[in-house]
Amino acid sequence: MPKQKQWFKLDNAATVFPGQNTSRWSNIFRFSVMLTEKIDPAILEQALADVMPRFPCYDVRIRNGLFWHYFEKNPNGIPEIQPDIVNPCHRVKFKENRGYLFRIYYYENRISGDFYHALTDGLGACYFVCTLAAQYLRLCGHNISVGGNVLDITFPATPEELDDPYKKCGLSKGKVSRRISSVYHAKGTKAPKHMVNITRGIVSLDDVRALAKSYGATVTEFIGALLLFVHYEKQKEEKRKQKKVCVQIPVSLRKTFGIHTLRNFSLYYLLDIDPMLGEYTFEEVLRHIIFSLRDINNEKTLRAMNTANLKLANSPFMRVMPLVVKDLAIGIASLFTGEKATTVLFTNLGKIDLPEDMLEFVDCVEVMAGPGRLNAVRCGGCGVKDKFIIDFANIFEESDIEKRFFTVLVKMGAHVKIESNRR
Repeated sequence: MPKQKQWFKLDNAATVFPGQNTSRWSNIFRFSVMLTEKIDPAILEQALADVMPRFPCYDVRIRNGLFWHYFEKNPNGIPEIQPDIVNPCHRVKFKENRGYLFRIYYYENRISGDFYHALTDGLGACYFVCTLAAQYLRLCGHNISVGGNVLDITFPATPEELDDPYKKCGLSKGKVSRRISSVYHAKGTKAPKHMVNITRGIVSLDDVRALAKSYGATVTEFIGALLLFVHYEKQKEEKRKQKKVCVQIPVSLRKTFGIHTLRNFSLYYLLDIDPMLGEYTFEEVLRHIIFSLRDINNEKTLRAMNTANLKLANSPFMRVMPLVVKDLAIGIASLFTGEKATTVLFTNLGKIDLPEDMLEFVDCVEVMAGPGRLNAVRCGGCGVKDKFIIDFANIFEESDIEKRFFTVLVKMGAHVKIESNRR
């Protein structure tokens, strides 16, 4: 392969994440592939060494400049392969893990990657872990093709995969509101530091698609509305002043703008309901989500949202602000406003596209949104073959939100198998 690029600017979305780091929290998420055979860590380590040159934008460590953080080629080999831990997605320290910003774990038949969001988004992590799993299977003696979410490691990354994609979308003269309002946040007993309670629901992908279709909705619209409704019902029972309830739904921009990148390339929508307007049924909430999401999910609106973010990051004031001041300002702003406008987050990667000859060795896949600081739960969903996994990451000891969600899903006719790391 050609000589690897020695440094990268952080993409436009990534610039805020270093300033948000605290001793308790980093913006981390996980993507996992469960195989049909037990993982051999020595083979997995070799597979990781084989795959790393294909992903030079992850083969980096973060450094401090005068005005901005940047990535430089990591000279410390590859990340250490580690046995999995009970509480994933814990905070990142830049000098740990040989300086790498992602961690690779194994447990029984599972390969997992915990990724710092400054590196990439969920789909970028999906490409990496699926390509890693494919190479692992090849080293185990299986013939695995390339295609879909499995990249060809014999070819180098393209410039398009490595460049900041946000700068390629073009500018918009349209304006979008940046105003945020305080919304409902569920309360509970905080789990101890660095602990996260995980609840996993395994459902039939065909069943959940059929259920959503019966309401005239997509899976993302259906689950987003159900999360919104569950929180709305919980707040109503608390007999306190009723605030808006808001679901945050990230959306990948790759298909919209035709850009294939391994770096961050997502924006998010905030969709809310206001209980002060009156009571809602689930059907009303879902109808509101369907109309709102389809109204704003278009190239023009996304370009205007991206333009607003670019203008903020490239303003003369931000460009000349020293990095230490910039990180401090971002940290303070994140502490007071970071999740102020979000009750719950739902990220859906949909059906993961794997080569046909790989599917027989894969049991399922899953994405876990890392725990928030104010959000009681964050939720992720994805599937392969006919298994769709809905993951909840909870910062509280109580699990009533997950119980309410899956109870409603079962009452609607879905068959759900529940797993958890709770003792």
